[in-house]
Amino acid sequence: MSAAPSGPIIAPPRQRLGDWAMIAAVAGLVVASFVTLDIQWAALFAPDSLSKMGEFVAGFVPPDLGGPFLRKVAAAAFETFAMSLVGTALAAVLGLALALPASHRTTGGGITAVREAARLVLNVLRSIPELVWAAMLVIAAGLGPFPGTLALTFHTAGVLGRLFADALENTAPHPANALRENGSSAAAAFLYAKLPQAAPQFLSYALYRWENNIRAATVLGVVGAGGLGQLLYFHMSLFHFQQVATVLGAMLVLVALVDGLSFAARRRLTR
Repeated sequence: MSAAPSGPIIAPPRQRLGDWAMIAAVAGLVVASFVTLDIQWAALFAPDSLSKMGEFVAGFVPPDLGGPFLRKVAAAAFETFAMSLVGTALAAVLGLALALPASHRTTGGGITAVREAARLVLNVLRSIPELVWAAMLVIAAGLGPFPGTLALTFHTAGVLGRLFADALENTAPHPANALRENGSSAAAAFLYAKLPQAAPQFLSYALYRWENNIRAATVLGVVGAGGLGQLLYFHMSLFHFQQVATVLGAMLVLVALVDGLSFAARRRLTR
């Protein structure tokens, strides 16, 4: 048996030329982006600008810690938490329902009309940001947390549906094929072979999107979708900076809480 060749593997000249061309193209795009944006660093760090920013930040101190306002902030924080939790749960259900026809492992393989239609729906759902969904749904459903929850549901369903479909397509086909060859139905093969393989990934993806949704839910109030975002927008528009500081602090605490819960849940799942 001949020994394996030693030494570094040198890429062919054509491949190296393509790599350098890609690097040059990316570098050119970065330079063009900076030129297009016309970022004025000198104006940003000018003494007058720094002085104005200092006065602006000083207006946030001290935050409003009065009992009545803290109760209002706590209610808005719970509303934001509920929006993110319900929106993510509904999105997981809707995403799974769309992931089944979007995966070639559950549509008999190949490119089918049903699979393409399901993937088109997923693309549309996730292509529209949560803020745009909320702006449209506020017009249809009115102000409050309901349109915000629906906005999170629709966008997140598009994201989770695509991730769930990819997870199903990456499952090993042999267990499901063995069940089918022994007379099991397609539903039984899915429940006892495919789903157990993909379930840990499903839960991990859903928890990660919950972390993202708690951040998204805090800004949906800008368009009247309730929660901390609506409270923040109200006090920002009235230049109540001490109240704004309290709301921002509540946002940080809420995001840290959800991040901690999600991290703990993922660690238990991966043990």
